[in-house]
Amino acid sequence: MDMKTVTLRGITLGEGRPKICVPLTSSTVEELLAEIRQVQETKADLVEWRVDYFADVMDTNRVLEALRALRGALREMPLLFTFRTAREGGEKAIDTDSYVALGQAVAASGDADAVDVELFEGDAAVAAVVESAHGYGVVVVVSSHDFMRTPDRVEIVARLRKMRQLGGDVPKIAVMPQSFADVLTLMSATDEYVQTADCPVITMSMNRLGCISRVAGEFYGSALTFGSAKQASAPGQLAVEDLSAVLGILGA
Repeated sequence: MDMKTVTLRGITLGEGRPKICVPLTSSTVEELLAEIRQVQETKADLVEWRVDYFADVMDTNRVLEALRALRGALREMPLLFTFRTAREGGEKAIDTDSYVALGQAVAASGDADAVDVELFEGDAAVAAVVESAHGYGVVVVVSSHDFMRTPDRVEIVARLRKMRQLGGDVPKIAVMPQSFADVLTLMSATDEYVQTADCPVITMSMNRLGCISRVAGEFYGSALTFGSAKQASAPGQLAVEDLSAVLGILGA
């Protein structure tokens, strides 16, 4: 894919204001469907199913059954499938082979518009998910999360470039600031990357300190921001309606 934008069911990342994604974090299908109804009353553009919160996550058949139910309930709202590993701030640990197999099964199902794969699962794991997903026309978000610190600008840019080189359609980085200078580092690195990038990018600085990065993406280059309809899935996440209001003001 060699373009500045990526489109998921009519929602285009990389043009206009940043799109709003709401993570679904319930543990049962019934609760997930209730979450979807809640999200559909907001100004969210798409949802992320954080499957690491799902009680039956280690049973692939149960995951695929749940995914089918979510797809039906979402109608035309795009869905990003994410297993956030414990190492990167998620709810559960999983071995790499199982992680890759799950991502490939979800891509083959046709019920997810995009799948997330973590950069630090390793080049071979990322390549395997990318190859499978692209074979089914599914978009891949290659991600990296650092809940302890903010790498320097050179490292952030290098990670984004590597994600793209491994075939990711949308590189994603989330980092923890220790100072406002760290927030500026994240935004500056993103701005540097997008000057020559041929794809949309998602970046954010976490916690209250990094809140500005969640609303200023249109100016520094982040194409998507995460907001909560029920519970935040990361530190500093804002409620969808607040996020939409601020994005509207900034984009006016």
